[in-house]
Amino acid sequence: MEHNGWDHALKVTADGTGLVGHAGAVLLRKAADQAGLTAGLGAALRKAGQFPVFDRGIVLVSLAAAIALGATSMSDIAVLAHLAPVLGAAPSGPTVRRALGLAGTPAVLDRIARARAKARARAWTLIENTGSGFPWLVIAGKALAGWVVIDMDATLVTAHSDKEGAAPTWKKGYGFHPLAAWPATSSSSTCCRCPPRAGQCSSPAGG
Repeated sequence: MEHNGWDHALKVTADGTGLVGHAGAVLLRKAADQAGLTAGLGAALRKAGQFPVFDRGIVLVSLAAAIALGATSMSDIAVLAHLAPVLGAAPSGPTVRRALGLAGTPAVLDRIARARAKARARAWTLIENTGSGFPWLVIAGKALAGWVVIDMDATLVTAHSDKEGAAPTWKKGYGFHPLAAWPATSSSSTCCRCPPRAGQCSSPAGG
C-alpha cells in the first residue's frame, strides 16, 4: 500500500478551529499505519486482478477504530464520518461486509495473523528504541518482564430511566454499569464493555 500522507499536517491545537470529535481514533489509525499493520492487512487481503476503491487494510483498521468508538455493527462504521477532514471518507457498511467476508477464509486468517505478529514485533521495536522501554509491572522490587497484567473493575455511569421493570444498582441509583480493563502500568482503559442486562444493572463480581 502506498503512503497516502494523510498525517503529514496532523497537529494538536487548542485554538478551537479545524477540530474533529473523537480525535483519539485518529491516533489509533496513525499507530496502525506506523506499526505497519494497515499495510500488512492490506497485503493479506489482496486478490490478484482486483483493485478496490478502499484498501482492505484501511477498511479493517477503520472498523477497529470504529469499534473503539463504540460501534457494535458493520453499519456503525458511519461513526467515522466526522473524521473525514483528517482520514478521508469512511468505508461504507457494504464495503466492510465484503472485506470481512474475504477475511473469513482459513488461508486469509493465517495471513492476517502473520501480519499482526509482524506489526506487533515492529511496535515493540519502536517502543524499545525510545530508550524508556515498556513499563513492566514491578512487584516487591521485581520487574515482571514479559507479563502484561490487566486490572478489571466495574464502575457506574448514572442515567435516569423510566423504563418499566428497571431496577436500581446496588448503590440505589439508575444507570449503566460497564466493566473496564486497564493495564496495571497505565491509567488508560483498554476495553470497556456494558453487558446487556434486561432491566438490571448489578455488579458481575457481586459488588
